[in-house]
Amino acid sequence: MERSQQHGRKWYVVLTKPRSERTAQFHLNNKGIEVFYPKLFIPVSNKSGPLVVSLFPNYLFVRIDLASQEYSQVVWCRGIKKLVSFGGTPADVEEHIIGFIREQANQDGLIVAKSILKVGDNVQIVKGPFKGLGGIIQEPPDQKSRIKVLMAILSRNVQVEVPASYVDISWVTPLAHCTSH
Repeated sequence: MERSQQHGRKWYVVLTKPRSERTAQFHLNNKGIEVFYPKLFIPVSNKSGPLVVSLFPNYLFVRIDLASQEYSQVVWCRGIKKLVSFGGTPADVEEHIIGFIREQANQDGLIVAKSILKVGDNVQIVKGPFKGLGGIIQEPPDQKSRIKVLMAILSRNVQVEVPASYVDISWVTPLAHCTSH
């Protein structure tokens, strides 16, 4: 859209009904409302594969002109609870904040989390046959979310490969490395 077409449009935060972000996004998109739904991809495999969660659970961002019919289309949309407001006035989000989050995401709003583990870190195994044992990272999580850990088993060092979900691990996003201005 050209700048003149976006003149009165600003970004606002929408509170969705519990676990209704995708439903709300779908219906808002069908109404022609610009929506940004940032999600976090955590490459830990579980029974159904890697984990994808809302970056801001129960919240979406919409770009609308409050003076137009878009406002009522948003507040009456399926899956939407309300626009986040302060003192009865919907609170807008600065363009550069949305822009920054969008820069970290792909076209689907997906931001990939990365492990903070590095070679040589001590870790604790929290699941599986080696639960309770410690080890040293030999290789951080790979594309299949598996980690190579050097462990002392029966008085000798053995390298084992375990799912990342078996290791006490922290995940960070590119957003975590930001500093405020």
